[in-house]
Amino acid sequence: MIVAVLSALAEPTRLAAMHLLADGSEHCVCELMRKLGATQSRMSRHMQVLKQAGLVVDRREAQWVRYRINPELTPPLARLVEAALERQIMVTESVG
Repeated sequence: MIVAVLSALAEPTRLAAMHLLADGSEHCVCELMRKLGATQSRMSRHMQVLKQAGLVVDRREAQWVRYRINPELTPPLARLVEAALERQIMVTESVG
């Protein structure tokens, strides 16, 4: 499982999606697409990888699918996600 989690977080678009979801809210694919500059099919595929890794959960609402970080992450996985998100912020800040 840890390999799937690390692999999922290693891809920049997926890590950026996790960063957006870190606000604790649900976000629809359309919003993630717009903010990350991804096509619908690409964003849906990225979210499927995150879901398969157990990092996010989804909820269907009519034609929309809304995602949020899995509230049942184990404490070690939650810490790993937090560390990855913190690292992403530092990398983004140092590049900008």
